[in-house]
Amino acid sequence: MTAPPDYRAMLAVAVEEARQGLAEGGIPIGAALFARDGTLLGRGHNRRVQEGDPSVHGETDAFRKAGRQRSYRDTIMVTTLSPCWYCSGLVRQFGIGTLVMGESANFCGGHEWLREHGVEVVDLADPECIAMLGDWIAANPAVWNEDIGED
Repeated sequence: MTAPPDYRAMLAVAVEEARQGLAEGGIPIGAALFARDGTLLGRGHNRRVQEGDPSVHGETDAFRKAGRQRSYRDTIMVTTLSPCWYCSGLVRQFGIGTLVMGESANFCGGHEWLREHGVEVVDLADPECIAMLGDWIAANPAVWNEDIGED
């Protein structure tokens, strides 16, 4: 019998990435892609502000850094926040089997849609993730609205 993945330990990697993004002056959202056995494949963070590139979300950064995989079905995307529609589309497009979110209190993206399409979705409701992004949004509402496509 195989032990279940340690989602909290996986989230810690994404939180490290979010903190790095915050230290760089960016949006504190981090992500990591893991194999089902817990092997880290790639990690990244939102770099929209740092690189002036609207496509570099935490999930896309981690996904790109993971490189090509033969299949994504047995991978786990771990992110500090419910993924936006863009990142939810990435999870669905490549058949990532599990999505672990640090929180969905500050933003509720496409995770219910993913669940409806067979992705295992786990919301850890992590207080640190909620506070880190919530505090940042309160201090940077215009940049946040840009990130989520709001006017």
